[in-house]
Amino acid sequence: MHRYIGLDAHAQSCSLGVRGSTGKRLGLQVVDTNGAALKDAIRAIPGIRHLCMEEGTQSAWLYELLEPEVDDIVVIVPEKRFGSKDDARDALSLAEDLRVGAIKRRVYKRVGPYSELRAAVRSYMQLRSDVQRAKSRLKAIYLSRGLHMEGTKVYQRKNDTWDRQLPPAQRRSVEILRVELGALTDLWAEAEERLLQASRKHPIVQTLATAPAIGPIRAAQIVAVVLAPHRFRTKRQFWAYCGLAIVMRSSSDWVKDRHGHWVRAQTSQTRGLNRNRQPLLKEVFKSAAHQVATQMTKHPLHHAYMRLIEGGMKPELAQLTIARRLAAAVLAMWKHEEVYDPERHCMQMTAQA
Repeated sequence: MHRYIGLDAHAQSCSLGVRGSTGKRLGLQVVDTNGAALKDAIRAIPGIRHLCMEEGTQSAWLYELLEPEVDDIVVIVPEKRFGSKDDARDALSLAEDLRVGAIKRRVYKRVGPYSELRAAVRSYMQLRSDVQRAKSRLKAIYLSRGLHMEGTKVYQRKNDTWDRQLPPAQRRSVEILRVELGALTDLWAEAEERLLQASRKHPIVQTLATAPAIGPIRAAQIVAVVLAPHRFRTKRQFWAYCGLAIVMRSSSDWVKDRHGHWVRAQTSQTRGLNRNRQPLLKEVFKSAAHQVATQMTKHPLHHAYMRLIEGGMKPELAQLTIARRLAAAVLAMWKHEEVYDPERHCMQMTAQA
């Protein structure tokens, strides 16, 4: 006796919609967004319980809370729906999608031993973004008065040479923003130290950090996002998750030849990267590839990058190729728990060439 449950969660209330194996609506109830109340409501549903809910602010907590209470739990990225909408429809629609297998995009929520590392990475990224935003605001004040400053001098806690060129009102704003930037910078450094301490508990982070241009920070970010490498059977699946997969777009692909047979037309196809991706992983691997291309001039990957440039490839596409090679190497290192071997990577690149 299978029961398919759709959970539509909000800050104060959760709607639970239940359907049977034939699709018949069996129940609908509203429960407080409270751990004990939700557990009691789920336990009261008899049979083999399959639960479906949408990705959101509370999805990680709800997953940890309700996973022991059900036989199967699925978190999805919600699709855009048209027509009438309310909590009851949403909950029952989730249950029906789970029953008929209409779910397209699932979210991996099993954190395992990486809960602390994931929280540390999130704090680090948030504070980095806050520091960047504070710097942009500070620089914008100087630009609004026709002052263009190069380098990092504009971010110093005191800069009398440039501040004297500002009117009193803007000068006071700069002083306040500098205080904010200083506090955020100190907190960012503290978050980085916390991230490094959390990463030391996981040997795999140190293993992945041996890859070129990855290092401990990027390795910790990769582990905190991916969580389990065997989610990806091939490197191409991992490329798609990282936003490094090439997609082709064309239309009107078939025409008839002079004999009346359908043949593929010589139409131009536009290329691009897939947009359904994990943005942090894309940033990690593309920034690592940029570092290989611009700074690590003696590394074999840099030599491979230069060969691509000499072959007529544009620099941005060459860096994308290096990013894909780095992603494939990191995935293989994680699966086999091996440190980076430059000679082995060189042999693989030679075989691909």
